[in-house]
Amino acid sequence: MRFDIITCQPELLVSPFAHSIVKRAQEKGLADIHLHDLRQFAINKHGQIDDYAFGGGAGMVLRPEPIAACIDGLRAERAYDAIIYLTPDGPTFRQAAANRLSLLRNVILLCGHYKGVDERIREEYVTEEISVGDFVLSGGELGAAVVVDAVVRLLPGVLGNEESALSDSFQDNLLAPPVYTRPAEWRGRTVPAILMSGDTPKVEDWRHEQALQRTQQRRPDLLADMPAEAFEEPRKPRRRKKPNA
Repeated sequence: MRFDIITCQPELLVSPFAHSIVKRAQEKGLADIHLHDLRQFAINKHGQIDDYAFGGGAGMVLRPEPIAACIDGLRAERAYDAIIYLTPDGPTFRQAAANRLSLLRNVILLCGHYKGVDERIREEYVTEEISVGDFVLSGGELGAAVVVDAVVRLLPGVLGNEESALSDSFQDNLLAPPVYTRPAEWRGRTVPAILMSGDTPKVEDWRHEQALQRTQQRRPDLLADMPAEAFEEPRKPRRRKKPNA
């Protein structure tokens, strides 16, 4: 999967993509991430990419010409499945969106900055908008890093065990159950005996029950979208599904 990220602060994205799972995904050839410095498409020799907002008010707005030049150049080389604008007024990014995006091939991520981008860019190019939360960041770069990380780990072959991603929090509208590792006893606290029983069906029942309890306690809002059978049956290994049309 290829990501082309348009930003006026590419330095902010170097480190997030140079470590851990995302780095290994690139080394395996499973993810291809390219940063495009918007200042390379500046409208003049001074590197200008922004201007004052019509109508007045504080803050600068990214001009349309540099963004259009960058996107047009990219689209001349390949077709894109989505052009996504990172903005606080977009729909909140959730696991279902990460699952859907992981099925795409070529994606452009446009990072806003200052007061955002000229509205005409959103009308002309953007196919989807994403917010990573109800707060404002200095720019869309950190949001883009979150989206890429969440999507890349879902790509087949990225994780050593693909079922690991499928059992994460939010995959079934449930938070993940508690997890334990060695030692079996630590500071007087012991691992639940069921997890060391070797009885896989009972372990899965326990995990499902714990996931339900944790979600009810911490995120009851997630349960509103769950089918009734999810409350009755233990979770089973899931396979990647294509998004609904």
